[in-house]
Order: sequence, then C-alpha cells, then structure tokens
Amino acid sequence: MFKLSEIKKSIIVALWFIFLTFPIMVIKVNTIDNEIIWRWHNMFTIGIVTFTLSLIWRYFQETEGSGRKIAALFTQNPLTRNIKRVLSSSRPTKDGVIRESSPTIQRIFYGLLIVVALVFPFANDYQTTILTTALMYVILGLGLNIAVGLAGLLHLGYVAFYAVGAYTYALLNMYYGVGFWVAVPLGGILATLFGIALGIPVLRLRGDYLAIVTLGFGEITRITLENWDALTQGPSGIAQIPKPGLFGIELSTQQGIMYVYYLAVGLAVLTVFATYRLQNSRIGRALMAMREDEIASQAMGIDITRTKLTAFALSAFFAGVAGVLFAAKTGFINPQSFTFMESAIILSIVVLGGMGSIIGVIIGALILILLPEYLREVGNYRMLLFGASMVIMMIFRPQGIVSNVRKVYKIDKGGQK
Repeated sequence: MFKLSEIKKSIIVALWFIFLTFPIMVIKVNTIDNEIIWRWHNMFTIGIVTFTLSLIWRYFQETEGSGRKIAALFTQNPLTRNIKRVLSSSRPTKDGVIRESSPTIQRIFYGLLIVVALVFPFANDYQTTILTTALMYVILGLGLNIAVGLAGLLHLGYVAFYAVGAYTYALLNMYYGVGFWVAVPLGGILATLFGIALGIPVLRLRGDYLAIVTLGFGEITRITLENWDALTQGPSGIAQIPKPGLFGIELSTQQGIMYVYYLAVGLAVLTVFATYRLQNSRIGRALMAMREDEIASQAMGIDITRTKLTAFALSAFFAGVAGVLFAAKTGFINPQSFTFMESAIILSIVVLGGMGSIIGVIIGALILILLPEYLREVGNYRMLLFGASMVIMMIFRPQGIVSNVRKVYKIDKGGQK
C-alpha cells in the first residue's frame, strides 16, 4: 500500500500541474461573443491523471525489486537483446545507456537513412518540404555539435552564422547575380570568417560568460541586419531569391521541391561524413581533450587558442552552408528568420540527441522539427504535448537519446595497443 507521505506528495504534484496548465486547459476566451468559457472538466481530468501517474512513478521508485523484474522481462527477451546489441556499443554497458554504436553498425544505420531519404520524396510535396527543413536543421545541429559537443563551448548565438550564409547568397545574387553553387562555398567561407572574428575576443571566456557573449553576438547580428536598410533592406527583407539551378533546365514546382530536397540530402550526407572524420582526427581529439580539461590539455602540448578558433570556424562553416540552402529554399529572408529562438532550437537538438553524438543529433533534429508539424492535428495542445515530452526526456535521459561513447585504449598481454 501507499504511504500517506507519498499520497500527499502526489496530491501536491497534481495541484501544481493544475496551476501551471490552468490558463491553457481551463480558460477559453470567445472573442466573438466576448465571454469566457470555463472548462472545469479539464481541470479535474488533469488532476486525476497527474495524481495517478505520480503514484505509479513513486511506486516503481520505492519497489526496486519490481523494477528489476520488469527490466528483466525486457532484457531477457531475444528480440530486445538483438535490438540492444544493434544500438549499443561493441563493448557492454553496465548502466543501460544507449551509446554510439560500432563503425559497422553506424555505416548500416547511415546507409538505411540514405535509402529512405532517396525514396521519401515520392510521398507528397508537404512531407518533402518539412523533411527538407529537418535536414537543414541536421546540418545546423551537426555544426553546433562541433563547438558544443566536441569542444565544450556553449554557443547561444549560432543563428548569426546561419544568417550570414543566407544573406550572403541573397545579397550577392541581388547585386552581382551570383548563383547558388557559387554562393554555397562563399557563404560557408564568410561565416567561417565571422566565426573566427567571434572566437578571438572570447578565447579566455568559459561557461556562462561565453554563453552571454555569444548570445550578444547573435543579437547584434540580427539588429544590424534589421537596421542596415541601404544594404539588407531592413525589416522588409529580400524577396525573389532564385532557386538552385540545374544546368539551365526549367523545373516545375514539384520538381523544384524535390530538387531542393535532394540538395539538402547531399549536403547533410557531406556534413555527416565531415564531422565523422573530424571526430576521429587529430583535431577532433584535441577538441575533446580541451572539453574535458583545458588546463591539462594545454599542459600536454595542445594549442588552446588555435583549437578554439578551429572549433568556432568549422562550426560556423556548416551554419553558413545551411543558410545559403535556407535562402534558396524559401526565396525570401528577413531578420525575423534569425531570432534567438532559432539558436535555442538548434542547441536543443544537440542536447536532446546527445552532445558529441552524430547519430543522436540526427535523431534529435528529426524529432524536434517533425514532431510539432505532425502534432498540428491536436491544435493548441501540440506545443503543450511537445513541451511535456521534452521535460520528460530531460528528466529520464539527461544524457540525450544517444550518448557519446568514450574511446578506451587497452594494452593486451603482448604489450601492444
């Protein structure tokens, strides 16, 4: 039976949850008749459901033996063991955390993703469009993962590099007629220069101080774009940005959507390949060493200045490329497309997927971008469900969907690694 203290705690949780959801779930304003509709049944439903779930959760917390028995039912299942073997690392994990898989499993996973991505556009234009957006966020998430996940540099102004890439294509095309394929490397290079310009003054900053400075950099970039009317046309933005060309062939609307989608797939694949190679390179190991202990890595001979600037530069490059693709896809950009919320979403993708994990960032981007779209059928409740799922995820899996695995070098009996 439940203890009286546990019941009291569950009641407090239910009351607190009712208080938080009261303005959304209970009060409804009818603007036509100028009246307020009180939906008291929603309040009682929320209270009962929250109270019941809280009691169930506390029961499983108290009865550890029952939890182990339930976990054993899953782990002893042959199908579950095979799934865990696919998702887990080549070495066993005692904590039960899903970690980065072995290189062979990763190649199979990426291969299946590519096959599904190539076949997907034949569904419909709407599905193709939202998946194109998700792929752009995959590129952005993997780029930010270099600075946050590998180097441990908390970056809250990442959207600034995204804006640099988008405005590079829009302005060069408007004033000089530069095409998409020329603007892709130029947007990446210009964003890289901005990344280095940001990295130089923040070399000595860490943690919250670094986050505040990068946040200010992002806002400065947006405000500059909003007020520089002579160059960027200010809040009005830049319209009629041409779509990517295909050897001068005129494409229909549906063909253009599919073409942009396949471009996003190609750029996402290149980003995955580049970040994977970076992780296993000398630069990647230096970034991870700096993330763990900056003083110790500097004592081991790592140039911290060069390593930090490399992290900012590489991270900004992929944001610039994604910005060019975004401008080509939408055909219109303005400063309101690059607010702080975009940086928050990209950072959430990295944290939700698992910092330092390539597979995790891909899954996180697909969930964070596609889930709100597919929840549109539930109307005003979709963001409530979305926020609740994020909170639950952070409570039960704070390390992310797929946590990064640390490489361990062992010496065998023969004395070789």
